[in-house]
Parts: sequence; C-alpha cells; structure tokens
Amino acid sequence: MREVAYCFDCWPGGPVTSPPCRKCGSTNDYYTSGLCARCHSHAPGEKSPLWQSPGVLARGTVVVDSCPDCHAWGVTRTYGWLCSGCKSWRETHHQVAECRTCRQNVALGEDGSCRLCRKTRSLLAQQLGKRPSSISPAEANRLGQQLFFAGMWHPTGQGRHPYVKKTIPPDLSLLHPVSHEQLVLLELPRDLKTGLRKGFPPPPDPAREAAWHRFVRDHAAAHGWGINVTERAQRVIRMLLGMQDTPGAAIRASEVLPMSGIRHPVRPVLDVLAAAGMLADDRVPPAVRWFHLQIAGLPADMRHELEVWFDIARNGSSTPPRSRPRSDSTVRSHLSYALPIMRSWARSHSSLREVGRDDVLAALPPSGGPRATALQGLRSIFRILKGRKLIFINPTARISVPKPDQPVPAPIDLSALKEALNSDDPTRAVLAALLAFHAIQVWQLLALQVTDVRDGRLHLPDRIVPLAEPVRARVSAYLDYRQQNWPNTANPHLFIHYRNANTTTPATPWWIRKRLGMIAQAIRQDRILDEAHATGGDIRQLCELFGLSIAGAYRYTSSVDHPAIAEYEQSTKE
Repeated sequence: MREVAYCFDCWPGGPVTSPPCRKCGSTNDYYTSGLCARCHSHAPGEKSPLWQSPGVLARGTVVVDSCPDCHAWGVTRTYGWLCSGCKSWRETHHQVAECRTCRQNVALGEDGSCRLCRKTRSLLAQQLGKRPSSISPAEANRLGQQLFFAGMWHPTGQGRHPYVKKTIPPDLSLLHPVSHEQLVLLELPRDLKTGLRKGFPPPPDPAREAAWHRFVRDHAAAHGWGINVTERAQRVIRMLLGMQDTPGAAIRASEVLPMSGIRHPVRPVLDVLAAAGMLADDRVPPAVRWFHLQIAGLPADMRHELEVWFDIARNGSSTPPRSRPRSDSTVRSHLSYALPIMRSWARSHSSLREVGRDDVLAALPPSGGPRATALQGLRSIFRILKGRKLIFINPTARISVPKPDQPVPAPIDLSALKEALNSDDPTRAVLAALLAFHAIQVWQLLALQVTDVRDGRLHLPDRIVPLAEPVRARVSAYLDYRQQNWPNTANPHLFIHYRNANTTTPATPWWIRKRLGMIAQAIRQDRILDEAHATGGDIRQLCELFGLSIAGAYRYTSSVDHPAIAEYEQSTKE
C-alpha cells in the first residue's frame, strides 16, 4: 500500500496484523505490495545496502533460509535462495531429475547424483584418505548426509590457513599395457571432427587418466614444453583413452597420427607414449613403403625373391651366411641401380633363377659409372639370394668392371655462399661459416651438442678444431638466438628448430639443406679442394685438418693438376 505512510507495526491504533503473502501464504516477514520478504523481488538481500549499512532495517530484516538443493543454512534471496555453490552447479548441470541416491528432484551430475550427495562422498573420502571416485555415492550416503552452512565449504589453503595437500598422488604404476586385448570385428575410421563438435567419450578409468595427466605434466616440465603444447598433448591422450577398444592397452601410432587432421600435436604425444612404454609403433617405415611401390609391377616369384633380399639387407642375418644390416639409404641405392634391369628382365623372365651370366652382360650399360653402379646393385641382390639358396648360381660372379674415376668437385656459387655467411638468420650464418671455414661433415653438424663448443674450440669425436674469429662471432650470435627462443629446451644438440625443440632428437640433413639454400656437402668439398690447391696436394695436412682418410684425401690431391681445374683457374684470372 504505497499510499499509506505507516507499516503495520506503526499503524495508528495498532499494531495491525499483516495480511498473508499473496504468493506463498506466509504470515511472517511481510514486506510490501502483498508480498513477504522472501517473495518480493526488491526485499533486502546479502548484497543490498540495507544489509551492509547500520540502521533499523539492517541485518535483522533480511530473511535467512536454507538452500532448496543442498539444504545449507544461511542463504538469502540474493541468488534466488540458492547458495553460491548450487547456483554454479545449476549453471553447468542442466539435467533436473530424481537423484538416484537421495531421491531429491534437483539438478544432477553425469553419474545421476546431486551436489549434496557428491559433497558427502568427498567429505568421507577425505576422512578415509581415498579418492572420491573409489567410493560410490550410495555407500557414502548410506548412514546419512552432512549438512553445512552456506558459503563455508572452503578448501584448505583459502584465506589465512596454510595449504595442506590431502589428495592421493596418481598411481603411475597403472601406465603399463594390459595383458589382454579386445578384438573388434571391423576396423572403422574415427570421425574426429564429429567428436570435436559433440564431444569425445570420457576415459573409462579415472585413475589411469589421472596417472597420464601427471606423467605428461612431468615429461613436459623435464623437456621444456610450453603450456599450450602440454595442455594439447594431455587433451589428445584423454581422447585416445576414451576411444580405446581395450582400456589400458598400448596405444597404436596409427591411432595418434589422424589427430593432426583436427590440428592437434602428434610428435609430442608419440614421445610421451614412447617414454611411458605405452606406444605400439605400427607405422610402416618409408623405405618399406617405397620398396613395395617399386616392385609392384614385377612377377610374383621375382617379388618374393626381392622381398627376401630386402629383409636381409635391412635387418641383417644371424644365421649363416651371416650379414650385417645396411642403412636404408644404401638399400635404396642398390635397388635403384638394379631396378631398370629387373624391369627389363620381367618381360621375359618370371624369376631371377632364370637369369644367367649372358643376361647380366647384355643388360649392363656399356661403360663408366652407370655400368659400375648397376653391377653393384645386382651383386648385392644375387649374393644374398645365392646364400639363401633361392638361385642356383650367382650370375654376377667374376664380372670385373674397372672403377670409374671420381669426378672433380665442381666449384660452388660464391655469391650464394657470401649471402649465407652474411645472412640475418643466425642459424644460416653459423651453418655456412662452419662449412666454409672448417668443412665440418654434415653428420657431425647434426650430432654437435652445446657442450662441444667451448674455449673457442669445436670438440669433435676425432679432433679438436680451433674456430676462426668470424666463426666464433656467428656461433655466439646463434647461441644467443637459441637461448632467446628455447630457454627451457632439454634438447642437448647445438642445432635445433621449432619441431625438435620439444624432443631430444637431432635435426635432419634435409633441414640443413633447406636452411642454407644450397647443398652442404658441396660447400665442404669446395673448402677441401681449395686447401688441396693451397698446400700443393699435401695429403697429410688434408687428413689432419678435415678428418679424411688417405683414400678420401687422394680424390682432392689428384685434381690439383686436373686440366679442368687449370682451365677454371685461368678463366677466373682473366
């Protein structure tokens, strides 16, 4: 009654009994306009000026009640008679149904329990020193529920009390592959983009998920990962755990690689899985894929024979006749030399057992380097097949081919080398300087560690190289650049980039070539050739300066009086 200037207690001739609330029927705490203080939208609440300022209406006129969801005492109408915890709970949990534990019709979590039942379970788990996930809500609420005062459920460490850790550390012993495996009828590809839109299934074992979370965090801290890489790696592993057909089994690399299609990191995840011993690496090596692609058009018997050779050449053999494994580059070179001849034989032969000495002599190139390399590839194949008794004779036996003279290394483009030496990129400048001044081998550049550069010297496995002054300046600039960009990296190698900074693996020869913009081996050969001309072909000095063998140094000394070199020097003088 806005026209009346008196309340019911101060009514002339009163006091007068206030009418019941027209909304809830309460006869207590009448406020105005026929509504009580609980129902009126402008009644004093916790954040109203009447609550905080002194006066007749302060404190005493504010209605205090219990929360309808968790029954915590001490709520006001500030949040619609909800405590702050239940208000946040309702904002994130929209399912309203009957709780399977206490049978209240309130907002429920994913497990079908309300907030009060989960709080009671957390309190019991804290008292018993267990994880809340190890206790069921029904077991925790079996003997009743613990009620609280609103706003007084604070974790230890908030306010004036010191933080005391009471959680149980994750059990890292769970990170080992289980002994069983659930086979599937069909291997269907995962629709990861749909998973991003609608959500991935949660991991079935929260304890194993917590162990993975801790392991990834520790691995990231030890290898200097950034926060973004760490969190995205944890997210990928959580997705993979939820999609596993066998919970706890080793994660296959073929399941990790598709994650790059939804812009998630792959290499850090593979490193973490390998460090934990939970990676089942089912990736096919590039050399194997290339091999099967090259022999696809050959007859079946010939393919089988080449597969036997390829397996022994790559992996070696411990049974007589024994052989050491060869590198993938060597195996690919041998097959590339012999493959054109194999394809020509496939038109008239179905197996290498049918090939004789005359066939080999007819198929070899006339002379020079092509003849030597083709015979080298054929010998590698027929020697292994003869040892495994897959062919009757070795048709390449006793076929001699003179070793062709090695060509003189061609001079490099000096303008491109000067541009690399004076580049604004510290990495490119130091790579060019180490190659141009000291002719460091490419594999030595890749294996260099930060500790190998000290006291103005480069400590290589076979020798110590005093660095020239221009090289020292470029090395110092690169070290500053490396520290500025990757201060927390655990990679011990000197040359790193954004892809291997989070690992401990070295860079690749392809990276060096791309960074330089020219072939690194050509710079090294040009430097050795220049030293050979400056010393008059002193083999001993070349061996000591550049770590060459006598046979390797002879290639450069033999070119000192080469006519092509003399013509080139004469043209440069003119």
